[in-house]
Amino acid sequence: MLLIFPPVAKACEPPAGIARLAAALQAHGIACRMLDANLEGQLWLLEQPLTVNDTWSRRATRNHAAHIAALRNPNTYQTPDRYRRAVSDLNRLLAVAGAGQGAVAGLADYQHAELSPLRSCDLIAASRQPQTNPFFTYFSRRLPELLDGIGTVGFSLNYLSQALCVFAMIGHIRERYPHIRIVLGGGLVTSWMRRPGWSNPFGALVDHLVAGAGEEALLSFFGISSATDQAVAPDYSGLPLPEYFSPGLILPYSAAGGCYWNRCSFCPERAEGNDYYPVPVLRALSELRQLTALYRPSLIHLLDNAVSPALLRGLIVDPPGAPWYGFARVDEQLADPEFCRSLKRSGCVMLKLGLESGDQGVLDRMGKGIRLEVVERVLSSLQQAGIAVYCYLLFGTPGESEVEAERTLEFVARQREALGFLNLAVFNMPIHGDQAGEYGTGLFYAGDLSLYTAFRHPGGWERAQVRRFLEQRFKRHPAVAEIIRNDPPQFSSNHAPFFCR
Repeated sequence: MLLIFPPVAKACEPPAGIARLAAALQAHGIACRMLDANLEGQLWLLEQPLTVNDTWSRRATRNHAAHIAALRNPNTYQTPDRYRRAVSDLNRLLAVAGAGQGAVAGLADYQHAELSPLRSCDLIAASRQPQTNPFFTYFSRRLPELLDGIGTVGFSLNYLSQALCVFAMIGHIRERYPHIRIVLGGGLVTSWMRRPGWSNPFGALVDHLVAGAGEEALLSFFGISSATDQAVAPDYSGLPLPEYFSPGLILPYSAAGGCYWNRCSFCPERAEGNDYYPVPVLRALSELRQLTALYRPSLIHLLDNAVSPALLRGLIVDPPGAPWYGFARVDEQLADPEFCRSLKRSGCVMLKLGLESGDQGVLDRMGKGIRLEVVERVLSSLQQAGIAVYCYLLFGTPGESEVEAERTLEFVARQREALGFLNLAVFNMPIHGDQAGEYGTGLFYAGDLSLYTAFRHPGGWERAQVRRFLEQRFKRHPAVAEIIRNDPPQFSSNHAPFFCR
């Protein structure tokens, strides 16, 4: 079997999903290859000769090899201006390279002038004209090298930015290798399949769509009834580990699917009905030690929606042997200064916290289950321990007005010394969320694959007003502006830990 991670996503770490699937298949005697077409495709596109007329593109073309080397060099992260120049130029080159096909590729995104990943008819159209995709020359040459003797190809589709490229690759395989079975799974496919009234529009292209974890489904295609009888760690050995855009290997690891809290009213995990299934803590710690010893990563990225309190305690007792970061929920455990110092000693360099709001009433209406006084103690404890905070804020929820948003601004300004990075987002209401029936008014994006609904804000604070507040008021506050300048462009939280040491 061939497992493929397609363009375009951030190519700073190997794809965890296909690495875990590969390990499960190989543990049951099924030969498996992996292709990170995202990384390979971006590197290929950056190497293509371009005819450019503007100064920026000429400079980017001339320096592209040095820029790629810079992103792999730890010293670059001590000089933010050098880092920003490298990222900006490489992003520019990818955009220019795809412009002739009506596409704008980038280090973290992919858009097309005419085709939308939110419309199944456009994805099918992309499959019928794969030669118009900017990555076509790459994958049409690369796939024949890997498909000899392959009977099944599995694609891991997690982001909207991958969808059009996935279907271009699927269309090419369907045309050239009609005997091959095609399986499509991943986070975005799971979200599609759990939409209300889902009806598969891709039956002529894809043999099997898989929702959720794919191990059991893939093994069943090969006549193996259970994926749970042989637990194995992910296998990254078939991927080009030295070539990612990071200063050393970032090793992604998932210790749980779903969210252990699962009560936030706005959460897509809750809306989709995704269960929480953790890897047992002792097994997770053992796998992390095993992976660290084998791959010697510069950084471990814990992928969980929120690392469980039990796993945090386990990491203190049994550190993984490399620096690490991930999402965590605000709780009393993190408010303990000694606990945070112990986390730091275990290797924790940064925690991502989904605060969402600095107003207690908004947090209560969201079902966040956190108190602002606890948040303040957590931020103080993490700051004292030397653990950076990447804080996520969400504006425009049904329970928030501009008055509460101002309180969030005041909270951030008070806590500015403890906040290393900020992610500011405008609320999108999941089409099958708890509140969609009460406030939803119709499709938010045009397309049968849209995951969100437009909604009527009960306080009249609509999206245009929210965006205006963020741009003209929130981001211009001196304390906020200083924090926002810290955010690594394109790679954001994936590279932020390298600026924290």
